[in-house]
Amino acid sequence: MSSAVAGEPASTISPSQVHPAFEWKGSRPIESLNLVVEEYRHRVTGALYYHLAADNPENVFLVALRTVPSDSTGVAHVLEHTVLCGSERYPVRDPFFMMIRRSLNTFMNAFTSSDWTAYPFASQNRKDFFNLMDVYLDAVFFSRLHELDFAQEGHRVEFAERDNPRSELKFKGVVFNEMKGAMSSATSTLWQTLTKYLFPTTTYHHNSGGDPEHIPDLSYRQLKAFYKTHYHPSNAVFMTYGDIPAIEHQRRIHDQALSRFERLDVDIAVSDEKRYHAPLRVQESYALDESGDLSNKTHIVIGWLLGHSTNLKQQLEAHLLEGVLLDDSASPLRHALETTDLGSAPSPLCGLEPSNREMSFVCGLEGSRAENADALEQLVLNVLEQVAQQGIDAERVEAVLHQLELSQREISGDGYPYGLQLVLEGLSSAVHRGDPAEALDLDPVLAQLRELIGDPDYIPRLVRELLLDNPHRVRLTLVPDAQLAQRREAAEARRLQTIAQRLDETQRLRLVEQAQALEQRQQQVDDPTVLPKVGLEDVPADMHIAEGGQTTLDACPLSYYPQGTNGLIYQQVVAQLPQLGDDLLDILPLYTYTLTQLGCAGKDYLAVQALQTSVSGGINASSSMRGGVADVQALAGWFVLSGKALARNHGALSALMRDTLVAPRFDELPRIRELVAQQRARREQSVTGNGHALAMLAASAGLSNGAALAHRLRGLAGIQALKRLDDGLAQADRLQQLAASFADIHTRILQAPRRFLLIAEDERLQQARAELSQAWETHPPHTEPFSAFAAEPVRRQVREAWVTNAQVNFCAKAFPAVAMEHEDSAALSVLAGFLRNGYLHRAIREQGGAYGGGASYDSDNAAFRFYSYRDPRLEETLNDFDRAVDWLLEEKHEWRVIEEAILGVISNIDKPGSPAGEAKDAFYNELYGRTPELRRQFRQRVLEVRLEDLQRVARTYLQPDKANIAVVSNAASCERCEALALEVKTL
Repeated sequence: MSSAVAGEPASTISPSQVHPAFEWKGSRPIESLNLVVEEYRHRVTGALYYHLAADNPENVFLVALRTVPSDSTGVAHVLEHTVLCGSERYPVRDPFFMMIRRSLNTFMNAFTSSDWTAYPFASQNRKDFFNLMDVYLDAVFFSRLHELDFAQEGHRVEFAERDNPRSELKFKGVVFNEMKGAMSSATSTLWQTLTKYLFPTTTYHHNSGGDPEHIPDLSYRQLKAFYKTHYHPSNAVFMTYGDIPAIEHQRRIHDQALSRFERLDVDIAVSDEKRYHAPLRVQESYALDESGDLSNKTHIVIGWLLGHSTNLKQQLEAHLLEGVLLDDSASPLRHALETTDLGSAPSPLCGLEPSNREMSFVCGLEGSRAENADALEQLVLNVLEQVAQQGIDAERVEAVLHQLELSQREISGDGYPYGLQLVLEGLSSAVHRGDPAEALDLDPVLAQLRELIGDPDYIPRLVRELLLDNPHRVRLTLVPDAQLAQRREAAEARRLQTIAQRLDETQRLRLVEQAQALEQRQQQVDDPTVLPKVGLEDVPADMHIAEGGQTTLDACPLSYYPQGTNGLIYQQVVAQLPQLGDDLLDILPLYTYTLTQLGCAGKDYLAVQALQTSVSGGINASSSMRGGVADVQALAGWFVLSGKALARNHGALSALMRDTLVAPRFDELPRIRELVAQQRARREQSVTGNGHALAMLAASAGLSNGAALAHRLRGLAGIQALKRLDDGLAQADRLQQLAASFADIHTRILQAPRRFLLIAEDERLQQARAELSQAWETHPPHTEPFSAFAAEPVRRQVREAWVTNAQVNFCAKAFPAVAMEHEDSAALSVLAGFLRNGYLHRAIREQGGAYGGGASYDSDNAAFRFYSYRDPRLEETLNDFDRAVDWLLEEKHEWRVIEEAILGVISNIDKPGSPAGEAKDAFYNELYGRTPELRRQFRQRVLEVRLEDLQRVARTYLQPDKANIAVVSNAASCERCEALALEVKTL
């Protein structure tokens, strides 16, 4: 590992202590990230260990194994699941999910990538952190790999009537059903099919998650053999982040795991792909369960295989080229794809894939026709040829480098913990035996690129070398097939019939016995005391809430938060949402989506998009609505314009945000038409990956006006309305009418009372306020009478089944509950985790075979919801929701189960975010009446919940006659929903 400081050897920043089992290889400070990357190697096994030393109490651990499958049986994915089902020191059936409940973790999961499998977690509690490390190390290196766990998590053949050896056979298994759901997505199918041809000989040719047609080919013996060779320390990469010194991690890693191994003479790696000598053009099909004309549902993409991802200069050059071609609508290739009539929108695959050993670049269209493939390919090549001949304006190239710099500096952490994001950014390089410290330290290479772009032929040369003169190019045309899903189901049925015909009586009885043994194993109660835990005594006394101040800016309230944002400034303009009629309310999401992607202040959208890229990290508009803390039917709403920039660009950001709000170009009708088509494509694609959330929105839609609007604007009803609107724009004057409606909404928002939010480092706030004031000094707020947004109370019962293109089901049931201020709200929050941990996980995932299932309490809409995700069952799952309540009321329960549910709620409440995210969270909670005092009171109530509280609120609110039901499934399954008295709706 090289030193980040010119002329300074790495050894001058050596760690104060190193465990004798590890050899220190070097350290590299990364100033822009405020951390030091330390590299170590375990002396005996050769295991790599990287520690990202940072002043952050949210510590992160990850162990990754290079997993390189040679088929699409999903062996690495099934192994990821099965490894977590019990180990040598922790011989319980489900230690992973049991530890989620016994922990204050801020993140726990496991990932299967195309060529690695990783097991990460994060925690702010030191005791909890090392508890989790012990369990993870034992799970990864000393897993039991019980055959029944393989049957549960991977796949098995079972009789439809479990104890009847004459009933028909079914394939079951969590991964089997998970991948059926995953491969229902056209985007997933598109990517897997493209990589099959881009990588004809290496591991990326295969579906590492598993193809449902091939998963049943995986044997238990093959699983164990893969584990033996791949899950060895000699093939492992360890990474940690945070303020715990590396030596403490080393001691634990060595003592608990590595001390028991010798070096394994194995070199698991991905070889370089054999290169094509000429472009390849292929056509395949994907399943689309829709009626009508499907000819304009074709995907056409073009992919190139590039160089090694471990070469940071080559990777950043590829990122630079991606940005120049695709960053925004003013980029030449994106502009061509957005404005052509060959398809409805740029493909979701557009961009660079940098994580594989060899990178790939993809562009294309969705919503196209198969006969457009030649024309699209020629369009793309013409754009690339034009760039190669004419070059790109230096300002555009500099803007892309600006985006790379901004992304390097920004401290994220509102989804994954920030430390985990950094670890994952370096992991691919480590797995491919590169230098993760170099991958994280972009500044030296950015400086090098900044010099190179001074040559006007630099970008044209990259276009020629990486794309135009690169023969390893694949054009894939993926056409819809309305019968493909039926043919696959028929083939699966024939396969099962063949298996059944070959079974003798002994084998049939064996299947019955296996099903019985699996059920007994799933029902067994393990001794939880073998696992480490934290308890309520380990919960911090208080919760962290970001603190800020308030002043005025030209008579408007200005809230400001001093936060450690690493040189970025975040700004928001927040306006009270005006009263809108139904016609305007329905298009509110489209209005906010298009507003920041149009021209403004006399500039067209191409100029504004280029300006956004050059001075900001993006400008976005949104709307937000939440019920009152005492009455959820007392709905409030806000319009929000958000932006962020490096401190040096904040003045320009302020002016651009002002112009975006004051003078948008609703006259750009062709642009509006493009944006509607793009939004439709994105919303339609979201269903298979987010079906459980959409089902919960639908089931809750009758419980409050806020829930009804959520379903209407961002749920299934919203997708349905968007499709109708998009189809209707073909009629004369409809587009003009839509633009006029956008302008109507905008006029009302301009008349609304507004306020400002600023988040920056303390020393930058004064300058930021001055820049904000200067931008708005000539645009004082309106003083005319204003009609604020309001909605009539809603209360109706919902029983719906929504038809979509999915091989699995998403089920939801919702009950009316109470708002946050009510004394029962805390018990309802704990109840959700209690039912998930104690009953739903076993019934829906382990026994039912769904990828996931659980319950949640929504205080904003006073709703308690049950849900399942990628579920092979439907009616049985809905019944399991009711049985969960019976289980609570009829069975005896230990205190530890209640304590675990409480810990889950507290962990979620106390989970840290990014510096900017924590400030926004504090601001909006206050804005909606959720004061720090009320939030702390709710947290204290959670800590005081007892079993009798859970039983009382279950009896009070989870009454069967008040249930609201929504399911998302395919047409065949929804036909059976009529027996459940569900109204069938089609997207």
